[in-house]
Amino acid sequence: MLEMINTQTPTQVEISIQDQRMRLIYDDRVIEYSISTSKLGIGQQKGSNQTPLGWHQIRAKIGYGQPENTVFIGRRPTGEIYSSALAEQFPKRDWILTRILWLSGCEIGHNRFGNVDSMQRYIYIHGTPDTEPMGVAESHGCVRMRNSDVIKLFDALSVGTLIWIQESTFARIPCQSV
Repeated sequence: MLEMINTQTPTQVEISIQDQRMRLIYDDRVIEYSISTSKLGIGQQKGSNQTPLGWHQIRAKIGYGQPENTVFIGRRPTGEIYSSALAEQFPKRDWILTRILWLSGCEIGHNRFGNVDSMQRYIYIHGTPDTEPMGVAESHGCVRMRNSDVIKLFDALSVGTLIWIQESTFARIPCQSV
């Protein structure tokens, strides 16, 4: 739950594709919650509709002050507020709602520049309709979150914040003293 976020900045932000979870690591606590990444798995290539791996940073924050469920197209608010009636009217839309954290890759040749550039692929962390499942890979490449969570995340993170996206689980291997 993100209710505990205050003015303290997380020391690390991590995303696990396998777990479909994001966690914010603070000096004194860890906050973890469900997300949804690409239904086509992981990948770096433009046009793949897959979620990219590696180090990213928040390049832009879009949507400050917009109402919850604001609809964005091309990173601009449309003036619409998402509703079931709007969803019925536009059943094929990939809904980008409430806030956008636009990611830029930090690793040249892996997720930055050329045919693997996350920013040019328009990879975001963004809100999605509450009817969409979390904890299940269902997106078109972005990282989807509940609208109430993405508002709090947006307020907690700054442009330039580093985000690690990994394929593997957050689970730790138990160790035994020898």
